[in-house]
Amino acid sequence: MSEIERAARLILEADTVVALTGAGASADSGIPTFRGKDGLWNRYDPRELATPEAFARDPKKVWKWYLWRRKKIAEAEPNDAHRVLARMEREGLLEAVITQNVDGLHQRAGSRRVIELHGNIWRDECVGCDYERLNDPERGEGLEYDELPPRCPECGEPLRPGVVWFGEPLPPDALIRAEELSRGCDVMLVIGTSGEVRPAADLPLIARRHGARLIEINPSETQLSPHMHVRIRERAAPAMRELWRQLRSAMR
Repeated sequence: MSEIERAARLILEADTVVALTGAGASADSGIPTFRGKDGLWNRYDPRELATPEAFARDPKKVWKWYLWRRKKIAEAEPNDAHRVLARMEREGLLEAVITQNVDGLHQRAGSRRVIELHGNIWRDECVGCDYERLNDPERGEGLEYDELPPRCPECGEPLRPGVVWFGEPLPPDALIRAEELSRGCDVMLVIGTSGEVRPAADLPLIARRHGARLIEINPSETQLSPHMHVRIRERAAPAMRELWRQLRSAMR
């Protein structure tokens, strides 16, 4: 029995399946990952672009980088990893997606229950008040501004991208929900994450401690690999495409 066949059997036998996705889940859509040999953090210094201190020092520079990333994401389409997870949710095979990604591609693929641990790059948040807005890239929103940084329409303070920067805590509601799902699932799909960023990397360990079986989809060994029950050494899109074929075949 192949690893993908084993994964399909675990999913079909489970009452509750949850997915945790990282940058590798979006790599086949052309979205650069952050780590690895071609990762963004090998080309750019996160201290200059993804910290509160960087934004306070040079908000225009930070915004230019995030607008570049938004344009790259707007040109991308969800891949089969996103689409299969959305289908699994519709078929009642998947409870929710917990994602470290900020690109919104899970939602564009049709997933409805998405917990965003690191925020959403399409959200603008005010640094001075509670104002926020979620832009729609399919309508061309959030790609250009008359000034940088853009200003809050309510209080006039600068807006910032609605992502979690280095040194910032995760959104409490998202983290609490992610931990609840991890404790309550029977199977966790761990797709395209390096396992290097905490507390997201702790979620599979929480799931395992509470009896869940862990399935890793990643072309490379990760820090989480030793804890996995099934290891599928493929990229996310082709692996999820084959997993869906196995699930559909077994459900007929």
